Amino acid sequence: MTGRITGLKSIMLAAGLVLGSAGAQASAPATTAAAQQSVAPASGVAVVAPAPAAALPTANDPLLALDGGPDIRPVDHIGQPTDKYIGVQAQVTPNGRRAAWMHNDILVPVITIISVFVLLLLFWVMWRYRRAANPVASKTSHNTMIEVIWTLAPVVILVLIAVPSIGLLQAQYKPAPANAITLKAIGNQWYWSYQYPDNGGFEITSNMLKEKNMVTGEERARTDADGPPLLATDNRIVLPVGVPIRLLTTSNDVIHAWAMPAFWIKLDAIPGRINETSFTIEKPGVYFGQCSELCGARHGFMPITVAAVDKATFDKWVIAKGGTVKGAAAPTPPAADPAADPAIATVAAAPAAAAPQADK
Repeated sequence: MTGRITGLKSIMLAAGLVLGSAGAQASAPATTAAAQQSVAPASGVAVVAPAPAAALPTANDPLLALDGGPDIRPVDHIGQPTDKYIGVQAQVTPNGRRAAWMHNDILVPVITIISVFVLLLLFWVMWRYRRAANPVASKTSHNTMIEVIWTLAPVVILVLIAVPSIGLLQAQYKPAPANAITLKAIGNQWYWSYQYPDNGGFEITSNMLKEKNMVTGEERARTDADGPPLLATDNRIVLPVGVPIRLLTTSNDVIHAWAMPAFWIKLDAIPGRINETSFTIEKPGVYFGQCSELCGARHGFMPITVAAVDKATFDKWVIAKGGTVKGAAAPTPPAADPAADPAIATVAAAPAAAAPQADK
């Protein structure tokens, strides 16, 4: 009787082990199926090593965004025209803010005062010297005081305007510093192509996105996430915020002009010539511009779209495009592993030749 009980316990124990092993196999992660096996050279026992998990892309990975660029949505009234708005766009560069200040606080008030003064002077002359009040016209031909005033007053006004104007002009064409990122814009009939010489020289082409009723074949239609009509492009230019940008412009056919109102930039692109200016973007966002030089039948269909992002995102986008990060150290090639290369292992394992002894 005792032997039967012992045998029954053995059978139940074996069944439990079998069921436990099956359950463990069922709950094992799927990655164990792709595990790598290696054989230890000493014992010859197979050792199962789990396969490395693939790095998951982050939510803001530029590779996951539309058209391979950072997924930034345009904001109304920022970096684009606004219906029924009078004035320049909100500026996001130091030169742009300086130019907007000069426009709003110097030029507009001076022009307004001069225009109102001349208008009132005309009304006064028409009333004061009308025929009813002056039946006999005056014979005066010269007035020294008036001639001195109307000569000196414009000179003084122009000098006062020239001082900030010259400073602003110098700032707009000041050479870019050594840490600047170079963007080369090339005009074509009728689209823009761009090169990044400081980041490996890769190139992108930017075309206007058409409306839904205009697309054919596999073309992608414009959406509100891309930007306004006639301004959205299939490939945006990506530039870093807070880093000086060196802008170079040229053309492959006729004269174009690279114009970005929010940056206070308008630079001609001339065939056979390279023009240069520099700017620094202060705020991230999406900004829109256009070709501003009459260049042919489709001149109005050459928009410019700039996505301004932080430097880390810009570097990630550059690498995704196959470029290199400016100033980054070149990767060091890994040292040769004798165990991985049979030829090196053979040479390393070969006994050293005995050195000849000198004759005594």
